[in-house]
Amino acid sequence: MQSRSIARTLTTGLLAATLSLSGSLLLADIEPAQLEAVKADLQSRIDEKRLSGAVLMVAQDGEILMEEALGYQVVEDETPMSMDTIFRIFSMTKPVTGAALMMLFDEGKFTLDDPVEQHLPELAGMEVFVSQNDDGSWETTPADHPMTIRELMSHTGGLMYTPPLSNGPIANAYGEAGIMDLPNYTLAESIPALADIPLAYQPGTQWVYSISVDVQGYLVERLSGMAFDEFLQTRLFDPLGMSDTGFYVQPQNADRLAGQYYPTDGELRRTDTGAFLSRPKFLSGGGGLTSTAADYMKFAQMILDDGQHDGEQLLSSEAVELMRSNQLPEAVPNITANLYPGNVFGLDFAIVENSAAYQGASAGTHWWWGIAGSWFWIDPVEDIVFIGMIQNDDILYSLRVHAASRAAIYQ
Repeated sequence: MQSRSIARTLTTGLLAATLSLSGSLLLADIEPAQLEAVKADLQSRIDEKRLSGAVLMVAQDGEILMEEALGYQVVEDETPMSMDTIFRIFSMTKPVTGAALMMLFDEGKFTLDDPVEQHLPELAGMEVFVSQNDDGSWETTPADHPMTIRELMSHTGGLMYTPPLSNGPIANAYGEAGIMDLPNYTLAESIPALADIPLAYQPGTQWVYSISVDVQGYLVERLSGMAFDEFLQTRLFDPLGMSDTGFYVQPQNADRLAGQYYPTDGELRRTDTGAFLSRPKFLSGGGGLTSTAADYMKFAQMILDDGQHDGEQLLSSEAVELMRSNQLPEAVPNITANLYPGNVFGLDFAIVENSAAYQGASAGTHWWWGIAGSWFWIDPVEDIVFIGMIQNDDILYSLRVHAASRAAIYQ
């Protein structure tokens, strides 16, 4: 395994010391019984017809400890899940977008405290929502300060999501403006429309999961002069060997795309449509990628290795450290506590701050998940990368699946 940088070594040592002082025990090597417990839990859910199937990959110290394909890729014709099955990873796209943007940080194209409008002047002068009038016009108040790139990357800039992830007049206005309308509008056609819609709250005062990572994708285009998918391909996917990752599944690989299901009445109801089989116009940095467990493992391992892959420094250790360090403003102590207890937020990663509150996952573990249930975490204390791929439309059930896997590894 490649040598760690000095910054990584110091960070890992501080995290380990923190855990030791707090009375938590370091995990050391993952035992086969722990991996078997993860597999058994998922298999039981598949047997109960709550999940169609799953693909798991777990690595520690750069060595793959588990590669398992369970259940069915397509339930109806009993196509078995395989290690090269392709998944819609949705919001697992976000850390990839963040890494792409931080490559431009490494090139000196921006600083985290730059106002977003400095680089996207079409978003200059955005005000903050007060109310909406019957005729659809807005009542607003001036923003205390322009949204910064740090706030954009930590979901504290004043933005929301489109329905159904967010609701109300701001979210509805995003939808009407065509933001995240995958087949009909490009980033350049839709993101500037945000200028006509107020911010939902004063920048720096709340953590609200949002379309901000789609804005980041547009910012990558503006700063690099390249289409977002071209930038990802040339700067990340090709160097990492992520041959099965992109904004759509190539025609020759369409038979490898997993079905997506909702569990109901002891059966699995197919929910996916023909999306992700052709190039969308809107290249969603917040949720647009398809990938495999093996491809995402390469990305996650690069992050764990301080931006290195096969001796090449794709991302600086400084950029990686910023991504996996708490970036929340003082006014925001944590992210949604009832869903993610003990977690703060960095740059496009959630970060475990309180190990005990999050089933013993190491403090400093950074992670996220996708709305169809795929999930991952990167533990820099124990040198663990965990990748779990499922396609499940019961969101709360997916969170229970994730919790069970953490418990099997850490408790």
